[in-house]
Amino acid sequence: VQLQASGGGLVQAGDSLRLSCAASGLTFSTYTMGWFRRAPGKEREFVAVINWSGVTIYYTDSVKGRFTISRDNAKNTVYLQMNSLEPEDTAVYYCAASKFQTATTAQYYDYWGQGTQVTVSS
Repeated sequence: VQLQASGGGLVQAGDSLRLSCAASGLTFSTYTMGWFRRAPGKEREFVAVINWSGVTIYYTDSVKGRFTISRDNAKNTVYLQMNSLEPEDTAVYYCAASKFQTATTAQYYDYWGQGTQVTVSS
C-alpha cells in the first residue's frame, strides 16, 4: 500500500493550497481517508476525515470553514483544500487510510503517507 501526499509549499497568510493524496495497493473506495498534521514541537493532530462514500465528513475545530476534504474514488485520490491559511497551519501534513467509518484518532488508521510540508508565513 502506498499513499503519496503532494501539494505542500511555502505560502503567505491568507493564501490557499490544495493537498492531494494518491493511493495505490488498496481498494480505495472502501477506506475512510483522513488528514493529520504535525507542527514543529507538537504532537500529530487530526485535521479532517471523509468516509468511503464522501457523505460523512468531520474537521477539527481550528480548520472548520477554511479547509475542505474531498475524494475522487475513480482516481483513488483524497484532497484537502486549504483556504485562508494561517501561520498556525504550518506543519507536515499526512494522509492516512482507515477501515473505521469516521476515525479521528491516529490509532484507527492502518496506512500512512510520507507527509508534505506546508509552511505559512505571516
